Amino acid sequence: MLLTFLYALSLGFIGSFHCIGMCGPIALTLPVQHLEGIRKQAGILLYNAGRVTAYACLGIISGWLGRQFYLGGLQQWLSIILGSGMLLLIVLQYGFNRARISLNIRFYTRPIKVMLGDLLRGQQQHTLYAIGFLNGLLPCGLVWFAITGAVATGSTLQGALFMAAFGTGTLPAMIALTWCNDLISLSLRNRLRRCIPFVVTIMAVLLIIRGLNLNIPYVSPVLTAPGEKITEHCVKPS
Repeated sequence: MLLTFLYALSLGFIGSFHCIGMCGPIALTLPVQHLEGIRKQAGILLYNAGRVTAYACLGIISGWLGRQFYLGGLQQWLSIILGSGMLLLIVLQYGFNRARISLNIRFYTRPIKVMLGDLLRGQQQHTLYAIGFLNGLLPCGLVWFAITGAVATGSTLQGALFMAAFGTGTLPAMIALTWCNDLISLSLRNRLRRCIPFVVTIMAVLLIIRGLNLNIPYVSPVLTAPGEKITEHCVKPS
């Protein structure tokens, strides 16, 4: 699983340069711009701690969902289907036609946006954690990809750690953006954003290989159904 967590970190780090365009306006309106030194840094860290906590909560739910497939003995197929689905989305999103995929989930996003707007208008420092938490709950394509990986873990704990690793990967760029908007150039953002489909593709292929039960340590270990035991037969040399 260590390799999977490293991919989560990589996806978070590279994807954060895409998130700058999505979450940047929120980060730049936080009530920390008038602060200096340690107080400003503490406020920024509090906001980002809220985001990572939200991702971890999503990871708990996703890992629990994956666990249900594991208990049903379907974890092998789940891994293959999730990996194949990620590859399909990459082709649709970054392929020749660059299809735009959108879901009508206003019933979910509307109350979050209302609460987030109220907190931002209040400009109170003690709400920074709540602002970050609500921001982390907003839907994002990269978050969906990360959630897919968390589901594939088949564990609430590993799902939470996977999403926390994803959120941790976003910290350098998001903290730098809050400190100084011009610190990360547009050309650098564009170059790193081009790496997103490659990182997601690697993760998708890893999930597919993992589901194939190739008995490759760390990459494709044998997945067993609950209660199933692997019996190793030792042959005594003659």
